[in-house]
Amino acid sequence: MSALFTPFTLKDVTLRNRIAVPPMCQYKAVDGFTNEWHQVHYPSIARGGAGLVIVEATAVSPEGRITPDCTGLWNDQQAEGMATIAAGIKAAGSVPGIQIAHAGRKASANNPWEGDDHIAEGDARGWQTIAPSAIAFGNDLGKVPTAMTLDDIARVQADFVAAARRARDAGFEWLELHFAHGYLAQSFFSPHSNQRDDQYGGSFENRSRFLLETLAAVREVWPENLPLTARFGVIEYDGRDEETLSESIALVRKMREAGLDMLNVSVNFVIPDVNIPWATPAFLAPIAERVSREAGLPVAASWGIDDPQLAERVVADGQMDLVMIGRANLANPHYVYHLAQVLGVNRPDWVLPSSYAHWLERYRGAARSTK
Repeated sequence: MSALFTPFTLKDVTLRNRIAVPPMCQYKAVDGFTNEWHQVHYPSIARGGAGLVIVEATAVSPEGRITPDCTGLWNDQQAEGMATIAAGIKAAGSVPGIQIAHAGRKASANNPWEGDDHIAEGDARGWQTIAPSAIAFGNDLGKVPTAMTLDDIARVQADFVAAARRARDAGFEWLELHFAHGYLAQSFFSPHSNQRDDQYGGSFENRSRFLLETLAAVREVWPENLPLTARFGVIEYDGRDEETLSESIALVRKMREAGLDMLNVSVNFVIPDVNIPWATPAFLAPIAERVSREAGLPVAASWGIDDPQLAERVVADGQMDLVMIGRANLANPHYVYHLAQVLGVNRPDWVLPSSYAHWLERYRGAARSTK
């Protein structure tokens, strides 16, 4: 029996398998609004067989977008388009999830293929960024952000709550808070980017405050029976790995106590000068296992887990409860079907559209008969 193809239940939600498609920005929105691209893309990915499909990082305010072409959920009209997408994912057999986010000092950027840098000063497409402290990320993201006031902090937290409420009403059944990748929440926790001297900076407790307050506020409006999760960077690979990881696990414990149901384990990406072991397959798997064991939460992770046997192993060995597989699902929208074939799952626990299943299963049978 394949561990990867066993169901996974969290709260009142059951995924048909342990495979999730993580948020991947499409850079196709206009003023935060989704369109035909998203309405085709997400249900198509869901038809491929993943148990969970999480819609890309969706900004809680215009200033929170990574680029001008990122999706948003700061008004009710945007929520109408998102409702169509959630319904399409669910109709295809996957659980519809969404990640809500604020990019902080990494906002106001060009698309990756256009430079992946900050939009130039004077370009009408750009805007002033905000962050816990007036410290630029560096390299191509050199714009110095405005240090947030207490009013700014309260406003952004209210934006997260409003976006969560809209996600709920749009029909999403899985919410992920983007607390990773050097974006706003992560930059509050990291001493690299947070040099405040008030209640939101300095000590571990103060640097944790923005994340815990935001989580608690969202917990108030997100249904108790539906999963509330977060993607959080627990390690920077900056030479302070054990210190950062220990602090991160301590914060995850507090997140669990505040109502977090699951953690999507990731990398901090707060500073550019780091040594991430990209060449090591599933390099976050042992870290995710430690986070789960010490913080007492189910975990998921991505990065380098697109080999079928490796994806099976990290679940079977208990290192992760879910595997996040992104690029392989873009390259092959029926990658989950491919996983099933490689792992010998003869009757996968989902139903392909009949027009697909007829040809895919017929071809599969023909291939077996010629051996």
